[in-house]
Amino acid sequence: MSSNKFEGKIPEIVGKLASLNVLNFSHNKLIGHIPSSFGDLAALESLDLSSNKLVGEIPMQLASLNFLEVLNLSQNQRVGQIPQGKQFNTFLNDSYEGNLGLCGFPLSKRCGPDETLEPPIFHEESDSAFGLDWKFVLMGYGCGMVFGFSAGYIMLTLQKPKWLVQRVQQFGNKLLRILRTYH
Repeated sequence: MSSNKFEGKIPEIVGKLASLNVLNFSHNKLIGHIPSSFGDLAALESLDLSSNKLVGEIPMQLASLNFLEVLNLSQNQRVGQIPQGKQFNTFLNDSYEGNLGLCGFPLSKRCGPDETLEPPIFHEESDSAFGLDWKFVLMGYGCGMVFGFSAGYIMLTLQKPKWLVQRVQQFGNKLLRILRTYH
């Protein structure tokens, strides 16, 4: 529904479309507020209301959308603090560009002297800088070693492929000669 020259307010009934995954009303002439009923769009993954004339605050109910991956509210006349929590903590500045009245994370504009710019931080127990748990890494190495030793044993026992068996035997003989010279 992008670029269709729609005018007026966004109908509240749109918030009742519970199975809606993508909603794109960008590049129209919509005015008014974002309906708070949009918070009921539980399956919504993408919301693009950019390049309209929408005013007012971003409804706090939108922060409860668990599957929202894409948000574009840019080039409107939004004001107030950007909601925090869940998916809203993952959106970047470009989701809010052109809304000079917005403040709060991720924008550099603070909302007030006592309000913090950073989103709440949730600490997960992790022993790695990349979020990988060392147990999974060890399980991967263990499985690889078991497979490698099994494949090697089978190849050497069956003596196929012959060139590989000969190389391994030559390496083993050289290693034994070196070890004997040191003893």
